Amino acid sequence: MTVPAEHGGWGLTLEPVLLGLLLAPTIAGACIGLAAVVAFLARTPLKVLLVDAHRGRELGRTRLARRVFAGECVVLVVLAATALVLADSRFWIPLVVIGPLLTVELWFDMRSRSRRLIPELAGAVGIGGVAAVILLAGGRSGALAVACWLILAARSVTAIVSVRDQVGRIHGRPGHPRQLVAADLAAVSIVAVAVAVDGSTTAGAAAVLAAIAAQRVLALRPTSRAVVLGLRQTALGLAVVTVTVLGVLTT
Repeated sequence: MTVPAEHGGWGLTLEPVLLGLLLAPTIAGACIGLAAVVAFLARTPLKVLLVDAHRGRELGRTRLARRVFAGECVVLVVLAATALVLADSRFWIPLVVIGPLLTVELWFDMRSRSRRLIPELAGAVGIGGVAAVILLAGGRSGALAVACWLILAARSVTAIVSVRDQVGRIHGRPGHPRQLVAADLAAVSIVAVAVAVDGSTTAGAAAVLAAIAAQRVLALRPTSRAVVLGLRQTALGLAVVTVTVLGVLTT
């Protein structure tokens, strides 16, 4: 009810926060990062409210979810107001794209279809934009903000499709090799655009390519435990963030 069940979502939420704060450490950025974490937590009770509203029912869990969500909204408002006062005035621009992406995810949540590929991709790419928001709040260039967002988007696209395929295999479902190839090609294309936008993310782009290769090698020895997949992806995600930061700071 209060803690998200999607363990992979923690990594996808914290990666852009970490990337943004390492490249632009500010109080405003910290508020935005905390707001992203609170928003991730708030999605759990909000999902309950949306599902119950869609089904026209009022349960005990509905009332609990409403109270929890209201409290988290108060925290979000305080953090957003603080960031608004302290941040560079351009920081809100990525929200124009983030908002619709997260709305798509919530639309599927309301219909209890959040495990579909589209909402997972929309949510992951959307939350990756938090890095861009933090960077802009810290006075970094728009080009760098966009490029870092693209690096994280590419990482999310290939990771999500890879994990979905491997989890399916754990449960005895057939694999989707064409989908894997399409996701990897999409990720390669996205990082190419990132480098074209801001060359300082070249190391990050190379890290995403290395992560793709690592995923393919690890898939040759499939695991029977989903938690192992999660740990692997967490390690790959942190590696991409670390290399991206080092590449930007040393360029």
